[in-house]
Amino acid sequence: MAVLGVQLVLTMVMASFLQKLSPHFSFARWLLCNHLVRYLHPTDEELKTAAGVPQSYGKQNKNRRDRRHENEPQVKIDTFSVPKNIDIKLECTKVSPIDLLPLQFYAEFQWLVDFSVCALFVYSLTEIYLAWFPYYQEFNLSVLWCLLIVVFALKCLFSLTAMYFRIEDSGEKILCVTFTFFFLTLSMGTLITSEDILEFGLEPAHATFKDNAQKFLNDRGMNTHGPASLTTFKLILAVVSAVLGGFLTFPGLRLAKMHTDALKYCKENPFLQMILHINFCYPAIICAMWCKPWVKNFLTATRSGDRPALVTEEEFDTIRVLLILGLCLLRVVLATTHFQAHLNMAHERMTDMRKESGRISNIDVKKLIARVYYYLCVVALQYLAPVLLLLFSVCCLKTLGGMSWCSFLDIPFPVAPEVVEVVNATASNSSSSSETVAYFTMSLTQLRNVFTPVWYQGIFSYICWWICSCWFITSVFGLVYYQYFKR
Repeated sequence: MAVLGVQLVLTMVMASFLQKLSPHFSFARWLLCNHLVRYLHPTDEELKTAAGVPQSYGKQNKNRRDRRHENEPQVKIDTFSVPKNIDIKLECTKVSPIDLLPLQFYAEFQWLVDFSVCALFVYSLTEIYLAWFPYYQEFNLSVLWCLLIVVFALKCLFSLTAMYFRIEDSGEKILCVTFTFFFLTLSMGTLITSEDILEFGLEPAHATFKDNAQKFLNDRGMNTHGPASLTTFKLILAVVSAVLGGFLTFPGLRLAKMHTDALKYCKENPFLQMILHINFCYPAIICAMWCKPWVKNFLTATRSGDRPALVTEEEFDTIRVLLILGLCLLRVVLATTHFQAHLNMAHERMTDMRKESGRISNIDVKKLIARVYYYLCVVALQYLAPVLLLLFSVCCLKTLGGMSWCSFLDIPFPVAPEVVEVVNATASNSSSSSETVAYFTMSLTQLRNVFTPVWYQGIFSYICWWICSCWFITSVFGLVYYQYFKR
């Protein structure tokens, strides 16, 4: 019996593709260079001409150097001031691949996106392969790809959040801590809610895991009462939820800012405005799908007159998975629109500066414009990292939770035999050359008996719901702030 088989070959091919072909083609690079336009900061000559300053006017500031380097040529920087209401037009240019190299977090963004594309391709082919050939009880390598993306996305979100904590006396640090404690309280309230209201399946998942783990340990001579209690389990999950909510604070606020700006630049396109509103409210629809009295009971309950329910429970689980996939796809499609809305902030800053009185130095004018572009990859990570985190979490939910893509279709897919029967047959027919494979397969089977689909379905259902909830709550907070208080 093959333990890895075709999946190992597919994994090696995609790893080779990622290593050899990614320098020549990168989806992340294409995403940032696809129709994005950035604003160039004005030169000193343009500022002097617009402000009526003589070309020879300006201070020459010499950088102080050590006396050992006093014979080396000094760097000269012309500084002068211009009125804030200066009338100057910013030039535009398309974002090119060479312009992306000096950007902060560009390497992290490119690696995360390109690796996610390969992982999604591996996952799709593996799902097709295991749907038609379930007779081979192989270890699903695509799950490892999904888990790696989840880890990489969390690492990027952690790096972005830590960036705000390195700033001295920053309001962002206080805001992040405040939202973390807020989400800690919210998660505790959510976890004590009855399963009849919010149906995650955490209580059945913990009960199944506790019984199987206790049996697994007792069979090996370890006298134990099993893993932690349900209260401890939920407390640990609440702390993890609070940290995850803290990571999603600034991505949600950034999404609200880009959504507000994007709406201003598409006033003449009602269809795009409608799509942007759907994109913003989509997570709320997904969160409602786990409210059992509102949605599930309505769709899965038997109707009057002994009429069948609208959908079965298996079909309802598939609907939730497909809705999350639809959200991820929609946000990837609208990524360029949101990125361009961020780049347009340079023009807005110049417009706001003209409304002020006083003077400003030429260096500050350049920084005002250049910072918008140099922050592009940070914005792109804040936008796409939660999308990838949610996408591959729902892939783990589907695969590890034992769900089916084709619950709506009447397709006679082959049915896999029981795992125990396959292991016994393998163990009885194994030769000396396959003893290692049989032992490895039996170990995996025993672990599967501890971590059952009920366990994975409860954990990843809650994670997917929590990501959508945090993302939507912070986005709504940002929308209210930028719409009313920022004015």
